[in-house]
Amino acid sequence: MFKQSFLPIEHKEIQILILGSLPGDKSIHEQQYYAHPQNRFWKLMQHIFNKTAPLSYPQKLDLLLENQIGLWDVCARAKRKGSMDLDIVEEIPNDLPHFISQHPRLETIIFNGQKAHHVYEKHFTKSEHYQYYTLPSTSPANARYSLEKLLQEWSLLLKKD
Repeated sequence: MFKQSFLPIEHKEIQILILGSLPGDKSIHEQQYYAHPQNRFWKLMQHIFNKTAPLSYPQKLDLLLENQIGLWDVCARAKRKGSMDLDIVEEIPNDLPHFISQHPRLETIIFNGQKAHHVYEKHFTKSEHYQYYTLPSTSPANARYSLEKLLQEWSLLLKKD
């Protein structure tokens, strides 16, 4: 069954673009990025940007945008049984070159996990104008990374001092 990506979370001033692979079933059902309660993405963002109170989904998106961070997926559509990245096949990518060209302040592209990076490299060529980083996936399937270990890795790129 084909599953589809969401619209990007963005504005013209983003400096960082975080790319996932494709929304999981819970995210698709909720129509929200990283909606699975065990996905650590939003917990990481709240820790990195010192937000302790629970945030609504619109507040989570605002948190990213306030920090000049955009969010999207490499895959526009793909076949996938369940929510595991390993099961993504027949992917059709989003038009990332066009998206990137529309964001003149963009400097850094971060892949949320290996699958997002792999699919990007399969369909696109990296540009010397951007820095690219592949960070450990925030998915609950990436059990070998604790929240603390993810926080260490992700904070290096996102924390503004």
